[in-house]
Amino acid sequence: MDRNVYSIVLLEELVDAVDRLACERGISRSGMINRILADYLSCATPEERIGNIFSCMEQYFSAAENFQVRSRQSETMLTIRSSLKYRYHPTVRYALELFRENSKAIGELRVTLRTKSAVLEDLLTEFFTFRGKMEQRWLGAHFPGDHVPYEIGPGRFTRTLVAPASEQDRTAEKTSEAICDYILEFDRELKHYCAGSDSPIKTQVKLEWEYQNHIKKNIII
Repeated sequence: MDRNVYSIVLLEELVDAVDRLACERGISRSGMINRILADYLSCATPEERIGNIFSCMEQYFSAAENFQVRSRQSETMLTIRSSLKYRYHPTVRYALELFRENSKAIGELRVTLRTKSAVLEDLLTEFFTFRGKMEQRWLGAHFPGDHVPYEIGPGRFTRTLVAPASEQDRTAEKTSEAICDYILEFDRELKHYCAGSDSPIKTQVKLEWEYQNHIKKNIII
């Protein structure tokens, strides 16, 4: 939804009531007025759309094993944590930001893991590089410019998420399901890669075969 500035005349008592409610909800006066009008007119605001997606994700991950959902620190951010089966069980942090703007890109997922181990950091970079190239091979054609938007840094993998291609898959339920599936598969592959049960080549071949089967059954996002 586009945002514009309008000049309207309101009763002072109504503005005071809106301000009190906005303060309770932790949002701005404009945001509160938008919510009130959207509820009255049965129109979903970007914030409501994001909130619905997050609610579905919280419900999904609350039943998933080895995941923790942190309380929301803002209307557009949700953080999910998982522990890596590695020495000292370091925490993998999945920070999801959903965009208010209605565009092809709906959000950004940042996967981070802090470690002082040079061996683990090298392993993470190796996996992130493998994962990024694998997505590019199998998903590139689905993205603008035939390029999957991802970035790699020390202990960090960032991926821009796009709206599902089909209109029927863009509901809050379907979008949240697609994001959850992406995080679950990413987390599974990361843990398998770091377990080091096979050689890197064997592990990559196995994971890529499994990834191909995964994307055939799930919504691309």
